[in-house]
Parts: sequence; C-alpha cells; structure tokens
Amino acid sequence: MNFKIMLVMSLFAMGLLTPLIFNDSFAQILTGRTASAPFDRDFEDVKFLDAYFGTLDEKIQVQGGDNNVPFTVVLVNVGSHDITGISGQLSMPLGFSPSSGSGTIIYADSGSSSLAGETFHLTFSLDIDKNTLIQQYPGTVKIDYSRLRESGVRSTFVNFDFKVTGDSVINVRAVEPFLTSLKSNDIIIEITNDGTAPISSVDIIAANTQSELTSPLPVTNMENVVISKSSWTVGNIDAKSTTYITTTVYIPESLKGDTLQIPILISYYDAYGEQRQISKSIDFYIKGLIDLTIFNVGVIELSGTQIIVGEIINEGNEGGLFGFITVDPGTDSNIKSNTQFIDEIDVDAPVPFNVPIEFDGEPRYGEHDITITLRYKDSTRDEIFLTSNQTIFIDEPAIEEIDTVDPTMIIILIVLVVSVAIIIAVSKRKKNRDD
Repeated sequence: MNFKIMLVMSLFAMGLLTPLIFNDSFAQILTGRTASAPFDRDFEDVKFLDAYFGTLDEKIQVQGGDNNVPFTVVLVNVGSHDITGISGQLSMPLGFSPSSGSGTIIYADSGSSSLAGETFHLTFSLDIDKNTLIQQYPGTVKIDYSRLRESGVRSTFVNFDFKVTGDSVINVRAVEPFLTSLKSNDIIIEITNDGTAPISSVDIIAANTQSELTSPLPVTNMENVVISKSSWTVGNIDAKSTTYITTTVYIPESLKGDTLQIPILISYYDAYGEQRQISKSIDFYIKGLIDLTIFNVGVIELSGTQIIVGEIINEGNEGGLFGFITVDPGTDSNIKSNTQFIDEIDVDAPVPFNVPIEFDGEPRYGEHDITITLRYKDSTRDEIFLTSNQTIFIDEPAIEEIDTVDPTMIIILIVLVVSVAIIIAVSKRKKNRDD
C-alpha cells in the first residue's frame, strides 16, 4: 500500500516538473551542438566554411613567435532570414593568446549583417608563442547573431582544425658575383628557402627587359646582354634547403665597370596550396677583360750574360696590375728560378721582359724546358696566374783565341824604333854643330 502511494506521488511530481524542464531548454536558442545520435539533424542558420591565418583576401604563413597576426573564420548564412549584429568568440589551445588583453577567449565584433545565402567572416588578432610547433591544432568559435524581425540572440558553436604552417622565406644570390665583359660567362644562382615552411612547384623566369615581366622589378640594364637560358622548373624546395640554377650570359664591352642587375620572377605554391609570385634581383659587377699571351720567347747574350727574353700582349679591354714574370726550370734543367717585376700590362701594347740566366751548379748548355709564370692582379685586386711552357736553347760561350806574335814583326818594330832614335840623335848633333 505504501509503495503504491509513493509511485503515484512520483508520477504526479514528474508531471508537474516536465513543463519546467522543456521551458528551460528553449529559453535560449542554441544551434551547432553535437548530435546525440548519428541520425540527429540540427538545422542551423550559420555553417562553417574555413579557418586560417590571414585576412579574407589573403592567407598568410605563420610560425612560432609571430605576434598580432590575423586569424579569419569564414562562415555562410544558410538560413532563410537575414542575420545581423554578428560577433564571435574564439577559443584556442595553449600557445595562442589575444594580441590585446589576457585570457583564453579572443573576441571579434564585426557588427555587420549577412543576407540569406551569403558568406561572412570574423577576423581575430592573436599572438603565437615562440615554442608553438608547426602542426595542426583544434579550435572552437562561438558566433552570436540575431535574425531580422526577430527578438533574441542566437548562438552557433563550431569546432574546427587549423594549421600553423610555418613561413617560407626565399633568398637568392649569385655564387660568383663577378662577370667579365667581352666574353660568355657561366653563372650559378643559389635559391634558398630560409623559412620553416616548404614551397612547391617552383618556376623561375629571368628577363632581358623589364617589360617582359608582369610584376614590378628594379630598373635593369639587361637589354644588351645575351642570356642562353631564361626559365627554369625547379620543383620543391624544403624548409632550410637550397637549390641551384645555371645559365650562360654574354656581357658587352659597354657594361665594363657597371653593376648588372638580372631580374627574376619566382612563382611557387605555399603551405596553403595557393600560388604566389615574388620578384628578386641578382647583382653582378662587370670586370674588364684581361686577355694575355706570352710570345717571342728566346735567349740573347748581353755583355757576356745570357738572358731569357719575351713579350706579353694584352688583347682585352682592361690592363693588368702589379705584373711579375717568373722563370722556373723544367725537369731536366738546372736553371735557377728567377723573377722580374714588370708592373702594369697595358692593352694592345707589347710588354717586354728579360730574365738573366743563372745555373744551379755547372752550366749546362743546349735545350732547356722552362715554365714562365705571369702573375698579376685585375681591377678587383684578385690575383691571377698565367703559365706558359717553353723550350729555349742556351749556346756555349765562344772561346777567345790568343794571337801569336810573329818575331819578324818584332824585329822590324825594333829596327824602326832604333832608326827613329838614330835620326833624332843625328839631327840634334847637327843642330848643335851649326850653333
């Protein structure tokens, strides 16, 4: 009997509480909640589209330590009514914080409206801790809005994933920054990704004239330069890695002493899979051409000393500086090594040299193989060596013959001297007698 009374009272109490429970449940309109069963459907006014670092117009790559970076959540109004008074609250994991203020909630208040079927976005400003790793993270955003011609505020909660992509930083440089005029030059260009994000499908274009490129570039003087290859398909460049491209350019004489700027356009896909283009300029200093030849090498005798002589001709457009000629013996030669300073080597004017021959030990005459080394500096003070292997012939000095004197000639000479002396003596006596 008591059990029956308690059961009736319990059912009566549940009947009284049921309206209260359902009234509380609909006191606020909530959408975007997690379904309690796989087939539950929750009809919403707002649907999530994307979340990324950047603004509505451009995604940006970020890495740990970046501050005051924009984070954009893109949504769409899928309801049949226009919505207004849109605001948002962003909850991010550890390592992400509001750029202004403190706490874990990051606010954005667009105050805008969205027509039915149109997209809208919320942009938040946040800081990324320097220890944050490059990987995917979860986040949650709460969107508050109101329907037109309807009182009350609706809220939608969205869970999403986003990625800290890392940042790609592309630098270019010439491996050898000096080129020479009046000749073809092989050049190597280094392309380095100094960032923390890889880049893919890298294409590079170099242009002879600025009008050939679609993006603004520094003023260039490539108009009269002949370049053998001007486009390269590089592929992928991982973070903290380098690749190289090569080409050949012919530099006219008019650019001697100038800086040549080669503009290049780099096209690639970033960590978001979006194509980007950047412009770079590679600078080269143009040196003059020093084109030297050693010729007319031989041996002459001067004042009893045999000397190696020769000439140097410069067929370039720039003189050599601080020239030295060194003669070194070959394998079977005992000539001592000797050096002569010849100073400047002008253009189109033969420069003579002469190096005295000295022997290491007893003189050995005949053929000698020697190496002539010309050492000089160019306009950038780089030291350059030019060697020439030569064969010279050293003659043995002639032996001086001692002439024998004919005794008859000596007698005749004595007779003549005596005759002259007698004549002089007779003349003096005669003169004295007359006096």
